[in-house]
Amino acid sequence: MRLLDGITQYVNDIVDILIVSYIIYKLLMLVKGTRAVQLLKGISVVLLVWVLSNFFELSTLQWLTETLFSWGIIVIIIIFQPELRRALEQLGRGRFFNRSAREDEQMITKAVGEMVKAVAYLTKRRIGALIVVERQTGLSDYVESGIELDAHLGSELLSNIFTPNAPLHDGAVVVRHDRVVAAGCYLPLSENPFISKELGTRHRAGMGISEVTDAVAIIVSEETGRISLAVQGQLERGLSDEELISRLYKELKPPGKESPFWHRKGEADG
Repeated sequence: MRLLDGITQYVNDIVDILIVSYIIYKLLMLVKGTRAVQLLKGISVVLLVWVLSNFFELSTLQWLTETLFSWGIIVIIIIFQPELRRALEQLGRGRFFNRSAREDEQMITKAVGEMVKAVAYLTKRRIGALIVVERQTGLSDYVESGIELDAHLGSELLSNIFTPNAPLHDGAVVVRHDRVVAAGCYLPLSENPFISKELGTRHRAGMGISEVTDAVAIIVSEETGRISLAVQGQLERGLSDEELISRLYKELKPPGKESPFWHRKGEADG
């Protein structure tokens, strides 16, 4: 009986640790790529100082760090407010842990369709555009540099944003899932010395964001109307609408899913 109780307690401890670890992991994913990461590093330093002050019995330093901890909770709530809000929203929608694969695929397919439709419109009229699609790395820092929209992702909205002389046509649009999070955002320019000199600021910004994050950047050239895609610091130029669809779905699709667009293309060729 005691052995059974011991095994039960052991299993409970393992489950408890796994659940807490997963929650911590999801919270870290929410703040990854934002200024909150730097705050976490600062908290780690203060925690290390507190441990050392206890070990060496440095009473003044110990009092100072404990005071920082007592006020730190309020500071953390204020600074982490966007990330906490996003976590609570996902929890309320039942998406904090996992969305169904079918729901993910439907959302991605619709988002890709709307973006490609907008890009096709902009390409025909040679209207420059830069659309950044967030993946695992958060883009909250860059969202804050623009105008927050939090609007439903639609081709008409994207087309209107990039219309010349429109208030938000300069800068980049940030897309998160099926929402246009912000427009007019400023992105870091690539420092790659091998970039062709014929490429302008829009292409350099698209490559720059793909170098420092795992985001996917869609660029439409204002001069030529050509479509480019920046992924992991690599720029693919001169894509057709069909190629853009396939590439986007390949980069954004849920793991283990085959692109339905390949099936459609194969059926059409047959």
